[in-house]
Amino acid sequence: MSAALVLVAAALLAWPGVAAERRRRLRRLTRRPPSAGPRTPAVSLSALPPSAWPLPTAALAGLGGAVVGTPLVGVLAAAAAAAAARSLARARARHRDQVRLDGLADALGAVAAELRGGRPLEAATTSALAGCPDGDLAQGLARALRAPAAASATPGTDLGVALGRVAAAVLLSGRTGCSLAAVVGAVEDDLRARRRQRQELRSVTAGPRASAALLAGLPLLALAMGSGIGADPWAVLTTTAAGQVLLVAGVCLEAAGLAWSARLVRRAVGSAAA
Repeated sequence: MSAALVLVAAALLAWPGVAAERRRRLRRLTRRPPSAGPRTPAVSLSALPPSAWPLPTAALAGLGGAVVGTPLVGVLAAAAAAAAARSLARARARHRDQVRLDGLADALGAVAAELRGGRPLEAATTSALAGCPDGDLAQGLARALRAPAAASATPGTDLGVALGRVAAAVLLSGRTGCSLAAVVGAVEDDLRARRRQRQELRSVTAGPRASAALLAGLPLLALAMGSGIGADPWAVLTTTAAGQVLLVAGVCLEAAGLAWSARLVRRAVGSAAA
Protein backbone atom coordinates (compact mmCIF):
# COMPACT_ATOMS: atom_id res chain seq x y z
CA MET A 1 0.00 0.00 0.00
CA SER A 2 2.78 2.42 0.94
CA ALA A 3 4.66 1.61 -2.29
CA ALA A 4 1.53 2.40 -4.31
CA LEU A 5 1.11 5.74 -2.53
CA VAL A 6 4.74 6.62 -3.27
CA LEU A 7 4.26 5.79 -6.94
CA VAL A 8 1.09 7.91 -7.14
CA ALA A 9 2.85 10.87 -5.51
CA ALA A 10 5.80 10.55 -7.91
CA ALA A 11 3.41 10.46 -10.88
CA LEU A 12 1.64 13.60 -9.68
CA LEU A 13 4.93 15.42 -9.22
CA ALA A 14 6.08 14.37 -12.69
CA TRP A 15 2.83 15.50 -14.32
CA PRO A 16 3.64 18.25 -16.87
CA GLY A 17 1.46 20.97 -15.35
CA VAL A 18 2.55 20.23 -11.78
CA ALA A 19 6.24 20.11 -12.77
CA ALA A 20 5.99 23.43 -14.61
CA GLU A 21 4.25 25.08 -11.65
CA ARG A 22 6.93 23.71 -9.31
CA ARG A 23 9.70 25.15 -11.48
CA ARG A 24 7.99 28.57 -11.54
CA ARG A 25 7.73 28.56 -7.74
CA LEU A 26 11.40 27.62 -7.41
CA ARG A 27 12.39 30.47 -9.75
CA ARG A 28 10.33 32.95 -7.72
CA LEU A 29 11.89 31.76 -4.47
CA THR A 30 15.47 31.83 -5.75
CA ARG A 31 15.13 35.08 -7.69
CA ARG A 32 17.31 37.87 -6.33
CA PRO A 33 15.54 41.05 -5.20
CA PRO A 34 16.38 44.14 -7.24
CA SER A 35 19.20 46.10 -5.69
CA ALA A 36 18.86 49.77 -4.89
CA GLY A 37 22.11 50.68 -6.60
CA PRO A 38 25.12 49.24 -8.33
CA ARG A 39 26.85 46.48 -6.44
CA THR A 40 30.33 47.16 -5.15
CA PRO A 41 32.72 44.44 -6.30
CA ALA A 42 34.58 42.61 -3.57
CA VAL A 43 38.20 43.63 -3.21
CA SER A 44 40.70 40.82 -2.81
CA LEU A 45 44.42 40.93 -2.14
CA SER A 46 45.21 39.54 -5.59
CA ALA A 47 43.35 42.46 -7.21
CA LEU A 48 45.58 45.01 -5.51
CA PRO A 49 48.94 46.04 -6.95
CA PRO A 50 51.91 44.38 -5.20
CA SER A 51 53.03 47.72 -3.75
CA ALA A 52 49.74 47.94 -1.78
CA TRP A 53 49.99 44.47 -0.21
CA PRO A 54 51.89 45.28 3.05
CA LEU A 55 49.24 47.56 4.58
CA PRO A 56 46.14 45.28 4.38
CA THR A 57 48.24 42.21 5.16
CA ALA A 58 49.68 43.87 8.26
CA ALA A 59 46.23 45.02 9.38
CA LEU A 60 44.73 41.54 9.04
CA ALA A 61 47.68 39.83 10.71
CA GLY A 62 47.72 42.35 13.55
CA LEU A 63 44.01 41.94 14.17
CA GLY A 64 44.29 38.16 14.12
CA GLY A 65 47.29 38.17 16.45
CA ALA A 66 45.55 40.49 18.90
CA VAL A 67 42.43 38.30 18.92
CA VAL A 68 44.30 35.01 19.32
CA GLY A 69 47.01 36.26 21.66
CA THR A 70 47.82 39.66 23.13
CA PRO A 71 48.26 43.18 21.70
CA LEU A 72 52.02 42.59 21.68
CA VAL A 73 51.49 39.49 19.56
CA GLY A 74 49.31 41.55 17.24
CA VAL A 75 52.00 44.20 16.79
CA LEU A 76 54.69 41.59 16.08
CA ALA A 77 52.40 39.70 13.71
CA ALA A 78 51.61 42.93 11.83
CA ALA A 79 55.31 43.77 11.47
CA ALA A 80 56.18 40.25 10.30
CA ALA A 81 53.27 40.16 7.85
CA ALA A 82 54.21 43.56 6.40
CA ALA A 83 57.81 42.43 5.89
CA ALA A 84 56.68 39.18 4.28
CA ALA A 85 54.22 40.98 2.00
CA ARG A 86 56.90 43.48 0.96
CA SER A 87 59.31 40.64 0.17
CA LEU A 88 56.63 38.83 -1.82
CA ALA A 89 55.78 42.00 -3.74
CA ARG A 90 59.44 42.49 -4.65
CA ALA A 91 59.69 38.88 -5.79
CA ARG A 92 56.57 39.32 -7.93
CA ALA A 93 58.02 42.48 -9.46
CA ARG A 94 61.33 40.75 -10.24
CA HIS A 95 59.48 37.83 -11.81
CA ARG A 96 57.39 40.21 -13.92
CA ASP A 97 60.52 42.01 -15.12
CA GLN A 98 62.18 38.73 -16.03
CA VAL A 99 59.12 37.62 -17.99
CA ARG A 100 59.15 40.94 -19.85
CA LEU A 101 62.86 40.59 -20.61
CA ASP A 102 62.24 37.12 -22.03
CA GLY A 103 59.41 38.51 -24.13
CA LEU A 104 61.67 41.33 -25.34
CA ALA A 105 64.33 38.81 -26.39
CA ASP A 106 61.74 36.81 -28.35
CA ALA A 107 60.41 39.99 -29.99
CA LEU A 108 63.92 41.11 -30.98
CA GLY A 109 64.56 37.68 -32.46
CA ALA A 110 61.44 38.07 -34.56
CA VAL A 111 62.51 41.57 -35.68
CA ALA A 112 65.98 40.33 -36.65
CA ALA A 113 64.52 37.43 -38.60
CA GLU A 114 62.12 39.72 -40.45
CA LEU A 115 64.93 42.15 -41.29
CA ARG A 116 67.17 39.36 -42.55
CA GLY A 117 64.29 38.26 -44.76
CA GLY A 118 64.32 41.64 -46.50
CA ARG A 119 61.29 43.27 -44.89
CA PRO A 120 61.46 46.98 -43.96
CA LEU A 121 61.78 48.06 -40.33
CA GLU A 122 58.19 49.27 -40.04
CA ALA A 123 56.75 45.96 -41.26
CA ALA A 124 59.14 43.95 -39.10
CA THR A 125 58.21 46.04 -36.07
CA THR A 126 54.49 45.61 -36.68
CA SER A 127 54.91 41.85 -37.07
CA ALA A 128 56.94 41.56 -33.86
CA LEU A 129 54.56 43.74 -31.84
CA ALA A 130 51.63 41.59 -32.88
CA GLY A 131 53.12 38.71 -30.88
CA CYS A 132 53.82 40.71 -27.70
CA PRO A 133 51.37 39.71 -24.95
CA ASP A 134 52.42 42.61 -22.69
CA GLY A 135 51.07 46.03 -23.62
CA ASP A 136 53.77 47.98 -21.80
CA LEU A 137 56.48 45.92 -23.45
CA ALA A 138 54.93 46.40 -26.89
CA GLN A 139 54.66 50.15 -26.35
CA GLY A 140 58.25 50.47 -25.18
CA LEU A 141 59.61 48.34 -28.00
CA ALA A 142 57.64 50.30 -30.58
CA ARG A 143 59.04 53.57 -29.23
CA ALA A 144 62.60 52.18 -29.22
CA LEU A 145 62.36 50.94 -32.82
CA ARG A 146 60.32 53.73 -34.39
CA ALA A 147 61.49 56.75 -32.39
CA PRO A 148 64.85 55.78 -30.93
CA ALA A 149 65.91 59.38 -30.34
CA ALA A 150 63.00 59.92 -27.94
CA ALA A 151 63.50 56.59 -26.13
CA SER A 152 65.82 56.52 -23.16
CA ALA A 153 66.83 53.99 -20.55
CA THR A 154 64.70 53.99 -17.42
CA PRO A 155 66.99 53.90 -14.38
CA GLY A 156 66.34 51.15 -11.87
CA THR A 157 64.58 48.76 -14.25
CA ASP A 158 66.28 46.10 -16.35
CA LEU A 159 63.56 46.41 -19.00
CA GLY A 160 64.17 50.15 -19.40
CA VAL A 161 67.92 49.57 -19.75
CA ALA A 162 67.32 46.86 -22.37
CA LEU A 163 64.96 49.09 -24.35
CA GLY A 164 67.58 51.85 -24.18
CA ARG A 165 70.06 49.42 -25.76
CA VAL A 166 67.57 48.66 -28.52
CA ALA A 167 67.14 52.38 -29.21
CA ALA A 168 70.93 52.84 -29.23
CA ALA A 169 71.24 49.95 -31.70
CA VAL A 170 68.73 51.56 -34.06
CA LEU A 171 70.52 54.91 -33.83
CA LEU A 172 73.89 53.22 -34.45
CA SER A 173 72.54 51.48 -37.53
CA GLY A 174 71.07 54.72 -38.86
CA ARG A 175 74.27 56.73 -38.34
CA THR A 176 76.86 54.21 -39.49
CA GLY A 177 74.88 52.21 -42.02
CA CYS A 178 75.65 48.86 -40.37
CA SER A 179 73.15 46.03 -40.58
CA LEU A 180 70.23 46.66 -38.25
CA ALA A 181 69.48 42.94 -38.12
CA ALA A 182 73.00 42.24 -36.83
CA VAL A 183 72.81 44.97 -34.17
CA VAL A 184 69.35 43.90 -32.99
CA GLY A 185 70.53 40.29 -33.00
CA ALA A 186 73.46 41.28 -30.78
CA VAL A 187 71.07 42.85 -28.26
CA GLU A 188 68.96 39.69 -28.35
CA ASP A 189 72.02 37.50 -27.75
CA ASP A 190 72.99 39.67 -24.79
CA LEU A 191 69.51 39.34 -23.26
CA ARG A 192 69.53 35.57 -23.70
CA ALA A 193 73.00 35.32 -22.16
CA ARG A 194 71.82 37.34 -19.18
CA ARG A 195 68.80 35.04 -18.85
CA ARG A 196 71.07 31.97 -18.75
CA GLN A 197 73.23 33.71 -16.15
CA ARG A 198 70.18 34.46 -14.01
CA GLN A 199 69.11 30.83 -14.17
CA GLU A 200 72.58 29.64 -13.16
CA LEU A 201 72.71 32.10 -10.28
CA ARG A 202 69.26 31.03 -9.15
CA SER A 203 70.33 27.40 -9.09
CA VAL A 204 73.59 28.21 -7.27
CA THR A 205 71.86 30.27 -4.55
CA ALA A 206 68.99 27.80 -4.09
CA GLY A 207 70.89 26.00 -1.31
CA PRO A 208 71.56 29.11 0.84
CA ARG A 209 67.99 30.32 0.41
CA ALA A 210 66.64 26.92 1.47
CA SER A 211 68.95 26.88 4.51
CA ALA A 212 67.78 30.36 5.54
CA ALA A 213 64.13 29.33 5.22
CA LEU A 214 64.78 26.19 7.28
CA LEU A 215 66.52 28.16 10.02
CA ALA A 216 63.67 30.68 10.03
CA GLY A 217 61.17 27.89 10.72
CA LEU A 218 63.09 26.32 13.62
CA PRO A 219 61.53 28.58 16.31
CA LEU A 220 58.05 27.48 15.25
CA LEU A 221 59.20 23.86 15.45
CA ALA A 222 60.56 24.52 18.95
CA LEU A 223 57.21 25.97 20.02
CA ALA A 224 55.39 22.93 18.65
CA MET A 225 57.77 20.53 20.40
CA GLY A 226 57.45 22.41 23.69
CA SER A 227 53.67 22.30 23.46
CA GLY A 228 53.86 18.60 22.67
CA ILE A 229 55.67 17.77 25.90
CA GLY A 230 53.32 19.93 27.99
CA ALA A 231 55.66 22.87 28.64
CA ASP A 232 53.27 25.44 27.03
CA PRO A 233 55.98 27.89 25.85
CA TRP A 234 53.41 30.08 24.09
CA ALA A 235 51.73 31.01 27.37
CA VAL A 236 55.11 31.80 28.90
CA LEU A 237 56.07 34.05 25.98
CA THR A 238 52.77 35.96 25.89
CA THR A 239 51.66 36.22 29.52
CA THR A 240 54.86 36.80 31.51
CA ALA A 241 57.07 39.89 31.45
CA ALA A 242 60.27 37.91 30.90
CA GLY A 243 58.60 35.88 28.17
CA GLN A 244 57.42 39.00 26.35
CA VAL A 245 60.93 40.46 26.44
CA LEU A 246 62.32 37.20 25.06
CA LEU A 247 59.58 37.12 22.40
CA VAL A 248 60.43 40.62 21.16
CA ALA A 249 64.15 39.86 21.21
CA GLY A 250 63.64 36.59 19.35
CA VAL A 251 61.50 38.19 16.65
CA CYS A 252 64.04 40.99 16.19
CA LEU A 253 66.92 38.52 15.92
CA GLU A 254 64.92 36.39 13.49
CA ALA A 255 64.23 39.41 11.27
CA ALA A 256 67.87 40.50 11.44
CA GLY A 257 69.05 37.02 10.47
CA LEU A 258 66.70 36.82 7.50
CA ALA A 259 67.68 40.31 6.34
CA TRP A 260 71.38 39.50 6.65
CA SER A 261 70.98 36.22 4.73
CA ALA A 262 69.05 37.99 1.96
CA ARG A 263 71.73 40.69 1.80
CA LEU A 264 74.50 38.09 1.47
CA VAL A 265 72.63 36.36 -1.37
CA ARG A 266 72.02 39.69 -3.15
CA ARG A 267 75.66 40.66 -2.84
CA ALA A 268 76.79 37.28 -4.19
CA VAL A 269 74.37 37.52 -7.11
CA GLY A 270 75.38 41.13 -7.83
CA SER A 271 79.08 40.29 -7.77
CA ALA A 272 78.57 37.33 -10.10
CA ALA A 273 76.38 39.37 -12.46
CA ALA A 274 78.94 42.17 -12.60
